[in-house]
Amino acid sequence: MKENKLRNLLKEGKPTVGTRMWSTLPFFTEAVGATGLYDYIEFVAEYAPFTLYDFDNLCMACELHGMGSMIKLDYQSRGYFAQKAIQSGFQSVMFTDCRNADEVRESLKMITPETEQEGGTFGYANRRYIGFQPRISQSAHAQRQRDIVVSLMIEKKAAIDSIDEICSVPGVDMVQFGPSDYSLSRGWDVKDHVNETKEAERYMIKTALAHGVRPRCEIQNPEDAQYYMKLGVKDFCMGDQMWKLMASWSRDGEAIRDIIRSL
Repeated sequence: MKENKLRNLLKEGKPTVGTRMWSTLPFFTEAVGATGLYDYIEFVAEYAPFTLYDFDNLCMACELHGMGSMIKLDYQSRGYFAQKAIQSGFQSVMFTDCRNADEVRESLKMITPETEQEGGTFGYANRRYIGFQPRISQSAHAQRQRDIVVSLMIEKKAAIDSIDEICSVPGVDMVQFGPSDYSLSRGWDVKDHVNETKEAERYMIKTALAHGVRPRCEIQNPEDAQYYMKLGVKDFCMGDQMWKLMASWSRDGEAIRDIIRSL
């Protein structure tokens, strides 16, 4: 049973840095781990295709390099895949699209141990996260479940309106603002409402900190961290695999087209 690196860093009050991965090939996760600069990877299962075998392989690649692991899940199927991901070894789950505190509680119940005290619905499944039965006791398994770091995307107008109640739900560790979905829920194009969107994000950060919940911010450039640090943020997702590739392809593609235009 591996220690939960992200949970340990949160307990110690230390800053954290992750990066987002779309590819299920463990080769790329190992490449991130080889830098020695990232605490964990976030696999964006909400967007990318995957199989359940990929969960095992990604977690093993993270463990090989002493990294933690987070999975971002689609709302509709969140319970099934959250349990499968944790059983594979993922140490953190990011739930998307929750609109109110009741939906957050429902999501948390799916990954809470099924004990008389806690009333969750997550049992003692025979998988690699317990070292395969009977490698660890039921009580040790339940503690491992309690250590799973729970992150929430706050990306709907309804969620911003309910942010106080959401951050008051026991078990919520981190929140992250989603400007694109938030703007969609307002009937906006984000490019036309930059100031209003930033204001909503600042409100989420301020509220989260007041409740002892860690706001996590996604940035594409290291210098962007300074803005959020001034707001009290110390948890960052640095870069997105697809965004980085698209930015590079677009920049270099435009440059080479300019160069060969006269041919």
